[in-house]
Amino acid sequence: MLLACMVMGVLMMQAADFGKPVTWDAQSLIIDGHRVCPVMGEIHYSRVPADEWQQEVRKMREGGVTMIATYVFWSHIEEQEGIFRWDGQRDLRRFLEVCKQEQMPVVLRLGPFCHGEVRNGGIPDWVFTKGCRLREQNPVFLSLAEKLYRQIFTQVQGLQWKDGGPVIAAQFDNEYRGHGAYLMALKQIAQKIGFDLPFYTRTGWPELRTPVPYGEMLPLYGDYADGFWDKEVTEGCGQYYKAFNFKAFRSSTAIGTDLLGKQEAKTSKGDDSYPYFTCELGGGMVTAYHRRPYVYPEDAYSMALVKLGSGSNLLGYYMYHGGTNPEGVLHTLNEVQTSPGTANNDLPVCTYDFQAPLGEFGQTYPQYYMLRPLHLFMQDFGETLAPMEASFPAPQDLKRGQDEALRWAVRSQGDSGFIFINNYERFQQLTAKHQQLTACGITLPRLTVPSGCMAFFPVNIAGIRYATAQLVARRDGKLYMMQIPGITTTIALQSGKTLKHVKAKGTETPVYANIYLLTRQQAERLFLREKETVNSEQLIVKSEKVKDAGPLRIVKKGKAKVAEAPAEQDWNHAAVYRIPLTHLQPTSLLRICYRGDCARLYADGKLVADNFYYGRPFLYGLWRLPKHCTELELRILPLQPEAPIYLPREADRTAGEAVTNIEIINMQ
Repeated sequence: MLLACMVMGVLMMQAADFGKPVTWDAQSLIIDGHRVCPVMGEIHYSRVPADEWQQEVRKMREGGVTMIATYVFWSHIEEQEGIFRWDGQRDLRRFLEVCKQEQMPVVLRLGPFCHGEVRNGGIPDWVFTKGCRLREQNPVFLSLAEKLYRQIFTQVQGLQWKDGGPVIAAQFDNEYRGHGAYLMALKQIAQKIGFDLPFYTRTGWPELRTPVPYGEMLPLYGDYADGFWDKEVTEGCGQYYKAFNFKAFRSSTAIGTDLLGKQEAKTSKGDDSYPYFTCELGGGMVTAYHRRPYVYPEDAYSMALVKLGSGSNLLGYYMYHGGTNPEGVLHTLNEVQTSPGTANNDLPVCTYDFQAPLGEFGQTYPQYYMLRPLHLFMQDFGETLAPMEASFPAPQDLKRGQDEALRWAVRSQGDSGFIFINNYERFQQLTAKHQQLTACGITLPRLTVPSGCMAFFPVNIAGIRYATAQLVARRDGKLYMMQIPGITTTIALQSGKTLKHVKAKGTETPVYANIYLLTRQQAERLFLREKETVNSEQLIVKSEKVKDAGPLRIVKKGKAKVAEAPAEQDWNHAAVYRIPLTHLQPTSLLRICYRGDCARLYADGKLVADNFYYGRPFLYGLWRLPKHCTELELRILPLQPEAPIYLPREADRTAGEAVTNIEIINMQ
């Protein structure tokens, strides 16, 4: 894990773009007459302390994100009926002002239903007492939705795109499968109140019963490498493997199966006439109590590359930045089986780290860097890529682990294009492939594509006839390319010159004229200036065990027929460790390596962090400790290997509990 402060050179959208004309067609967004391929990253403002917003939005921008998406959780702002809270980390207006300062357009996901693994999907408990059916076109529920939207508009007014503000679009409801008239009713309410945005969106899954009129809302899609929501507790269950294959079908049949059930590979009629955008491409995955996936950085990169090669012109990650649930007044605000709605999974009370590129405390996971070359390419070559149509010379409907042929696709327009290859699938060891690839009338040299290889190659782009290296960026007259491990680099120029067996020389020395060839690591950090980081093993904290675990609880299945998380009283029987405060620095990250079922951190008896064990360390940002904290206590409940819980292969399945190591990582 590398923690750094970074500065990036060029942005796709500058402040001057705010307020400029935004249109769209069947291919892409068009801003001020130019086609763009945005990178949209989800961060939930109410899950991040307000004084951290600016630095975290900046980190997102430095990662190559050019547009932000955020839910406005109804239950976070009106947990008690009639009492709206826009204070502290619930201050939406302040967050939007930060986004404006950081030159980041914002898509607001307005609800009223959001999900987002919050209690009732974001609908406050009191709404369930109103005697009306929810998420339907009835006067009672729509009147409540109107009050919500009016409140949200008080935060948005003056910050819409037309005002030179960051709010470029809004989404209505989420993962809705009913009648399009309900979504249209929400849009009409919003517009009556004063929302006036360049475009509006909805999730393109599942299929609607009746459509929304064409042009009213852009459908956005998603895919995930794994899902906490599956009730199976085995490795590789579900249809997530389909996310690693190029295909014309835009949607996913694996998302939200706990709520949506089995889904057919169908989208609403006419949706393929819209541009192909995503809003929920898994940057990671949250852990539920009964199912705790461990997501690899290659999963996120492979899915993003596959979507791009399949024709997507907006990559939207859910999540790009993790967070921490705010405190509730009446309840904890996490999804639980015992709540009135969306009661299919037990989630942690506090943490929503999501294993995202930027974690709960702003820490970087490897995919943060791994994805950057893809994002830089979308900024610099988006206008070239956007009008290119996708074609699929390889089979599209593969079974799990099917390995006879290379998975590849082409995006092209006229005699120019890109060849995309993906020889990776989660949990599978795909074999090396020997193949000659052709696009736009040009045949590349015969390649040996290593197992796990993911890349794309240009054909008749930027003076290059073809290359077996990946385009990354085009800045100040310089062309940057990335060498693909295991593939010999050949660069054939349109001038007729061919460079064979080219080796990476970095950013200081061109391999020819204005062409610079970088290693993967160099490409991942291109245009970043990083501060030195402190080795995470330099400071070890010695904890003291002050209490052994008591009697084991019986792990039962709840009303959703999955394992129930421990109740509050169960934590009285946890093993207790005391962590000394003497060496804890307020700018540092506490890294607890342990094994067990789950763990909690208490500051002077107050719960401040929690973790469902899945093989990764339990982290906590010490700058968030309450002022004048005098005691830090770690509680761990023992693991019971026979419990109906999915643990990934990386987890230690030894019964019981133990602390193996506690470290301090300097964040500066």
